[in-house]
Amino acid sequence: MIKINESNVTVMVKDLDASIRFYESIGIKLKQRWNDHYAMIGTTGITIGLHPSARKKLGSGTLSVGFMIDSLQEPIRILENTGISYTLDDGKSGKYIHFKDPDGTNLYFVEPKWDKDPSDKIG
Repeated sequence: MIKINESNVTVMVKDLDASIRFYESIGIKLKQRWNDHYAMIGTTGITIGLHPSARKKLGSGTLSVGFMIDSLQEPIRILENTGISYTLDDGKSGKYIHFKDPDGTNLYFVEPKWDKDPSDKIG
């Protein structure tokens, strides 16, 4: 069996500095940076790698990165103050704020509707 110490999702970006600033503006902190080659950012439960790319078209396609939160109020305030466009969605599993990073990666904040008590989970 392979022992995995940590995991990350890598996002291809055009401008590493701009991407780091964007993610920091929504509360994700820089963990490590290797000059202009790669950076790791993270928050509770996730690490995202930022990798510069010369590709003309970037984005996440059908992949999205979600961040579970207790309330939508603060993320809405932050997104509005930083001029980041977003849409709201009231889904079956929670209330969502959908938005994109500067390179088109699909991101969302979700306020889950289920009970946050882990003993209530099925499975």
